[in-house]
Amino acid sequence: TGTTPCSSFDTARGHLKIQMSQLALCAYSSLCLQVLLVFAKEDSQSNGFCWACEKATFRCSMARTPESALECFLEKHHDLVIIDHRHSRHFDAEALCRKLLMFSKQICHGGVWVTTCVLSLRPDREEASVMPLINAGFNRRYVENANMMACYNELLQLEHGEVRAQFKLRAGNAIFTALEQSQEAIEITSEDQVIQYVNPAYESIMGYQQGELIGKEIIEVPKSEKNKPDLLETINSCIRKGKEWQGIYYAKKKNGDSIQQNVKITPVIGQGGKHKDRRKGSLDVRSTTSRGSDGSSQRRHSSMARIHSMTIEAPITKVINIINAAQESSPMPVAEALDRVLEILRTTELYSPQLGTKDEDPHTNDLVGGLMTDGLRRLSGNEYILSTKQPHHIPSHLITPLSLNDIPPRIAQTMENEDSWDFDIVNLEAATLKRPLTYLGLKIFSRFGVCEFLNCPEATLRSWLQVIEANYHSTNSYHNSSHAADVLHATAYFLCKERVKQSLDPIDEVAALIAATVHDVDHPGRTNSFLCNAGSELAILYNDTAVLESHHAALAFQITTRDDKCNIFKNIERNEYRTLRQAIIDMVLATEMTKHFEHVNKFVNSINKPLAALEENGGNSDEENVKSILTSPENRILVKRMLIKCADISNPCRPQELCIEWAGRISEEYFAQTDEEKRQGLPVVMPVFDRNTCSIPKSQISFIDYFITDMFDAWDAFADLPNLMQHLDNNFKYWKGLDERKLHSLRPPPE
Repeated sequence: TGTTPCSSFDTARGHLKIQMSQLALCAYSSLCLQVLLVFAKEDSQSNGFCWACEKATFRCSMARTPESALECFLEKHHDLVIIDHRHSRHFDAEALCRKLLMFSKQICHGGVWVTTCVLSLRPDREEASVMPLINAGFNRRYVENANMMACYNELLQLEHGEVRAQFKLRAGNAIFTALEQSQEAIEITSEDQVIQYVNPAYESIMGYQQGELIGKEIIEVPKSEKNKPDLLETINSCIRKGKEWQGIYYAKKKNGDSIQQNVKITPVIGQGGKHKDRRKGSLDVRSTTSRGSDGSSQRRHSSMARIHSMTIEAPITKVINIINAAQESSPMPVAEALDRVLEILRTTELYSPQLGTKDEDPHTNDLVGGLMTDGLRRLSGNEYILSTKQPHHIPSHLITPLSLNDIPPRIAQTMENEDSWDFDIVNLEAATLKRPLTYLGLKIFSRFGVCEFLNCPEATLRSWLQVIEANYHSTNSYHNSSHAADVLHATAYFLCKERVKQSLDPIDEVAALIAATVHDVDHPGRTNSFLCNAGSELAILYNDTAVLESHHAALAFQITTRDDKCNIFKNIERNEYRTLRQAIIDMVLATEMTKHFEHVNKFVNSINKPLAALEENGGNSDEENVKSILTSPENRILVKRMLIKCADISNPCRPQELCIEWAGRISEEYFAQTDEEKRQGLPVVMPVFDRNTCSIPKSQISFIDYFITDMFDAWDAFADLPNLMQHLDNNFKYWKGLDERKLHSLRPPPE
């Protein structure tokens, strides 16, 4: 607990915060562990650990002899050493372990001794005792098992167990350095009220020397008579409940003067689980009670007290309360794990992953920054004028007496295989003079009986498709009506998959087809971040939140309902219209990338995992349970969101030539945005997309790695899409091949 005069409280607290943030950087460097593998020769076991290190993103070194192992260890100071203990004829593993530990005690970083976790790899046979290994200094024994996931799981257990414990020990010095340098007066006592530590600020303020206090019971230190009689009982009550207490407290200095202090008292729960309060009512409680022989501790956050007192509970609040209750009776390792759970639950970005080592990749960083943020909020005089203008009317040359019966033969032939995933939308774009959406829309909507469902004439649907297509920007290299037609095609393909058909009703299918058609209408060829940075009218209208997606959905309904000639909703019943409208809006908004990981994780946890559990346990006997998972209202929403998201960014899963074509188009659009940002003096959202320096293969690899792979793994597990996954694999290898050749272009140079 800190005791300090009110005048210096804020400054002192800020100073301490700086010290602890530096410590935190040290403590969490475990995210990039250094691993040394000592194997006399390469075999399946050494390969298993190499693969595991790569999967866990640990830095791995290999040594073949004790001499090279010691040399490598002295250079890199590894956190974890795995020694092959199976063949004594190669080298003495126990002797090597002793030498490594001896060297580790001689290595010091910033006043903190380096400690290392050492694992012994043993043959798969009965052993009398592990004591010889423990005596040699090994922390853990691993029985020979070359299975790569077994190696990976072993590394994870070591990281979260012994290695993190070593990091905490290393942090001990840093903690006490922070306490020594803090300007707050700090006093630490044991649960038996014996003073264990006071810092120099305490000595200065209170007039005592450390030697006069350490080892004394706190009851022996004189107390001021200025405190209210019931104050101690109030403080004790808080401590018993595991809550912090903060307020004004009068302390008595060594010279007898009373001093008013702003005091915070924090109970810390450590190795012994929930603290049993042994204090009497008259005891001074200006202390943090520490428990546990190793000094490790986890504090209970005072913010939780406010959550406990809420009368209107959100679901997340109930979850946090349940976890808090479980902590009270849990052993320390479980309580600490639950503390980490609570830390995660308190963040607002529950579904957004941390970049981890990927943040070193500028392509991934720029893609994430450009697609998953709403700009830098820069205030500038040069606003980008993208007004909420009136929708485009259909140019006269586009109005033709078009129906399914009189589609030109060349176009009809191009669309013959539109129900195949390998359908070539670029051929249709050329055949229709860049009007693929109207033609493909007529055919797909007819195949799904959309006019019958909406009770609208085909002429109305035709007019609607034409006016929607007219409001796409043909000058955009990527976000034009060909992209909309491509997404519509993918949506229709997914709707024909058996699992999807089992999950969705006809109204869901119609909503999905309409949402795909309008999902990027009037797209300006610039990202949300650009519009927010430029202060565009749309960004102002939508408060810098889901700007484009909100505009696409709103404009689609404005276009549709303003004129009876293209109002496809005119003849449906009001409640059905409201349901359809809500579903369309939800799906269009789901294409916004800031919610990408939320949608994917909800789909995996609510649909993939329950279905997988049923398949493992029951087979056909669980048909009713499968149906209840697929058709619940909440899960149908998740399926529709996932469906349009996958359709929207399915380019890497297309046949290779189409994948390359779309990659070139999106790159050109990003290049044009970077050019305009530089011209207007705006923040450059994605600096790697500079047409003079960008590596298109690297950008595609990053996009596939970060956004595509996990999402399509989940969608494939649900909808069964082996052909898409094969294309994805082929395309990834294609981009990798170009990147390995240091090529920046879409295609290799001609032979």
